[in-house]
Amino acid sequence: MIGIRKIWLLVVLVLFALPASGAGPDGTSADGWGPIELLGRTIAPGGKLKFSYAQSPSFEAAYLNTVVFVSRGAKPGPTLCLTALIHGDERNGFEVARTAFDMADPKQLAGTLIALPAVNVNGFRSGTRYMPDRRDLNREFPGSLDGSNSGIIAYLLHRTATKVCDALIDLHTGSFDRANLPQIRVDLGHPRALEMARAFGAPVVLGGEGPRGSFRREMMESGVPSIIYEAGLPLRFEPEEIERGVDGVLNVMNLLGMRAGRESKPTPAAKVYSRSQWLRVPMGEGGVFYPVRKLGDRVEPGDQVARIDEPFLDERFTMTTPIAGTVIGMAVPQVVFSGYALIHIAQP
Repeated sequence: MIGIRKIWLLVVLVLFALPASGAGPDGTSADGWGPIELLGRTIAPGGKLKFSYAQSPSFEAAYLNTVVFVSRGAKPGPTLCLTALIHGDERNGFEVARTAFDMADPKQLAGTLIALPAVNVNGFRSGTRYMPDRRDLNREFPGSLDGSNSGIIAYLLHRTATKVCDALIDLHTGSFDRANLPQIRVDLGHPRALEMARAFGAPVVLGGEGPRGSFRREMMESGVPSIIYEAGLPLRFEPEEIERGVDGVLNVMNLLGMRAGRESKPTPAAKVYSRSQWLRVPMGEGGVFYPVRKLGDRVEPGDQVARIDEPFLDERFTMTTPIAGTVIGMAVPQVVFSGYALIHIAQP
């Protein structure tokens, strides 16, 4: 049986193998822009290929086998990487990555587009957020070869992605029956990443380094400009959020010079927020939650944002906001308990 470490070493070879013989680290050769080879597959300039990383079946590969999309532009340029389904239940990102890749004509492309549309493929199949070892992969980066299953995967993905990606877009949705207003999350102190965030075209740009151990934060600290697109609910395919995400990816490709002569889709200027806060269920006020505000609403201190009905005692709790800001995320109506995050409010 092939061990987990050996399988993921194969992933490294597939995803981020060096370009073909005679080529430099940017894919160029003495003769100019050339093909790249990935696990015995050659992608010539102007060509694209979708393939599975596993060359032979195995017990573990059945859980880990995912797809890799590579498009080699006809002209030299940067490498943009797209990742989705780091959380296996966040399905919108899969369609964003897949559709944006299919729309990128390699004969008109400058540079290379690499998409990993289902990083946590087992979670995608089963509708599970976490990895097979029940860990959150997006808290395991940069990982370690001596760590858990998720830690090994995080290490190999991070180590190799930092070598080949000139820019990264990581695709997500809300979590645990929470919906996110379409938004880009970015380190506001990094000019190139902020430029990507503005170019994407989402209505909200939320500043922050991201949690320690997240892919985006660790890639940024390794020198790769990175942004996250968050939109919609988990366990769904939402056409409007997918379309907006695809447009955003293409807009960033325009910014990077990968789609020469292609205009970005007109979008309103994004509102930039520097911080945010979740409003949580107060102690002892659990029950059935109903929001009274919508995503995108502006709220002021003292405004009612939700109610919670106590079904056994026939009581009603009213939740108000102590802060002003814009609602960028919220839970859907559901049973909630003390401390559960309900309303996400962004502030300038």
